[in-house]
Amino acid sequence: MKKKSIIFLDNDGVICLEDNFDSRTKKQREYARRNPSCNVKDSPVDIMFDNLDKKAVRVLNSIIEETGAHIVISSDWKLYETVENLGKYYLNQGIISTPIDHTPKFDDIIDIQSLILLRPFFTLEIERALEIKHWLDNHPEVTHWVAIDDMNMLEENLKNAYAKVDAPEIPISIDFPNFVHTPKIREGIKQSGVKEKIIKILSN
Repeated sequence: MKKKSIIFLDNDGVICLEDNFDSRTKKQREYARRNPSCNVKDSPVDIMFDNLDKKAVRVLNSIIEETGAHIVISSDWKLYETVENLGKYYLNQGIISTPIDHTPKFDDIIDIQSLILLRPFFTLEIERALEIKHWLDNHPEVTHWVAIDDMNMLEENLKNAYAKVDAPEIPISIDFPNFVHTPKIREGIKQSGVKEKIIKILSN
């Protein structure tokens, strides 16, 4: 079987770091100054999001080059733009590969009754892990994958969070291998050892 590798990529805290947070505000103000008759909501995608960290982008590019992995967006940025437009933004920010897809919204993968019942108990970590699992379940051709996120989706944390959800009628696996945590929001994917860990997961 031909190898197909996927990187489930969060943006904030991974490639968009603390020093970049809210950089879109400056870009939008400048755009509004130059285009006073235009609505910012209709502005180019280049100014709709915060800038990406240049060194973090270089690290991501080197991982893509070495592993041939494709990007699937797990970041909540998927809520605000299409995959195509986010791909254009990635290219504009220096990423060498555009995303092939994004994970589904949590609201779309769980029935409405369960959603109303459980939403107050689910953590964002559980929701994102389930979104990734749902995408993988629908893409059996994937042979290797890694999820990179500043939220803690390590198995122990997911187990502790799910233990508080009193819903035995909804079977949810909390086994979540192949996760790489980037807890330092000033460093993200460029922090020591992260690149090597990602490459190891995608290469095994």
